[in-house]
Amino acid sequence: MEIAIQLGVRASQAWSAEGSFGAKALGARIVALLAMLLLAACSTVVPKGQGTATPAPVVDPANVVAGDNSRHRVALLLPLTGPDAAVGESIANATTLALLDTRNSNIRMTSYDTALGVDAAVRKAVADGNKLILGPLRSDDVVSVAMVATPARIPVISFSNDIGAAGQNVFLMGHLPNQSIDRVVRYARANGLTRFGGLVSKDVYGQRALSNITNSVRAAGGTLVSVQEVDGSTASIEAATKRLAAAGAMDAVLIADSGRAAVTIVPILRKNGVKTAKILGTDRWSSDQFLTGNVPMRGAWFAAAPDAMYRQYATKYSARFGKAPIRISSLGYDSVLLIARVAQNWKVGSAFPVGRLTDPEGFIGIDGAFRFFTNGQSERMMEVIEVQAGKYTTIDAAPASFAGK
Repeated sequence: MEIAIQLGVRASQAWSAEGSFGAKALGARIVALLAMLLLAACSTVVPKGQGTATPAPVVDPANVVAGDNSRHRVALLLPLTGPDAAVGESIANATTLALLDTRNSNIRMTSYDTALGVDAAVRKAVADGNKLILGPLRSDDVVSVAMVATPARIPVISFSNDIGAAGQNVFLMGHLPNQSIDRVVRYARANGLTRFGGLVSKDVYGQRALSNITNSVRAAGGTLVSVQEVDGSTASIEAATKRLAAAGAMDAVLIADSGRAAVTIVPILRKNGVKTAKILGTDRWSSDQFLTGNVPMRGAWFAAAPDAMYRQYATKYSARFGKAPIRISSLGYDSVLLIARVAQNWKVGSAFPVGRLTDPEGFIGIDGAFRFFTNGQSERMMEVIEVQAGKYTTIDAAPASFAGK
């Protein structure tokens, strides 16, 4: 790990010397440093000839140095048992990896299992003296956490992407679907597509996507022909696609649902009369690599966080933990990078400097450039991806910073 540690120290020094590590003058260098850190660390985790079957032992960052008086206390609220345990474990592993990579031994990260009761977990985290909470994962747990954390003036950086959970010092690390929809709609409009249709899932995600599609198409100067709901059943898809086809000609149809749902929907859509419209999707497709093997999906576009750094991170994660990370675990890694930057000027024992989270120039992480607004929502720079035979291909890169926005 020595090479990784030294690179982590150099990255921290660069951030300290030149200001916010998302600033436009530093963005490219930080991306390069982060890439060097990941690749160098990856080459030192597993000695040559050992392979990845036996991962290197994981060091608990909380034991890097002794004495709590010299460390910032940060709570990690995640489901570590129960049906969501795999996701929680992957995010927790990612935070460990980030602490080790950057050698931020002044941060003590303590995990609390929300699956055993989110109320009990957050009350214990507050009683233990934590000054910042990372998590929870599920949007319906965010309210419970905020009810305890807000009166205690402890900010929350949640891994949820539910905008209804944001606000009152609750910030969302999750990728917000409205930004993915807006990005792909604007790209489609810029490439000559004018008339748009939509198919959305019959749930909260779909209801919000309906509003997002409407706003994005209008803002881009397009025409929204029709949006229909589907509940996942074949009968529902048949009826919705027929109604969509009857609404009039359209250049593109955005499917705000999972990749698996899209694979079912597209052939029925084509059969029922929408034969040539470009298929658009959301960032929910980013982890659905099986789409690249589905012929009807080829040529579809969707927007998501840039993936280049994630691939390097995933290689390193697999080498250390002996299995692949879950895609959203990158949020855990990026949250530690964020804290590490802010912690450079954070007095141990004092309140977390929450105002620094809303730096308009933002931050850089595994998932590219991001920033927070005072309402707790986040903004991310996204790339546009095309589904091709056997692969996803970036056709419009994500901007490296928020310069000029």
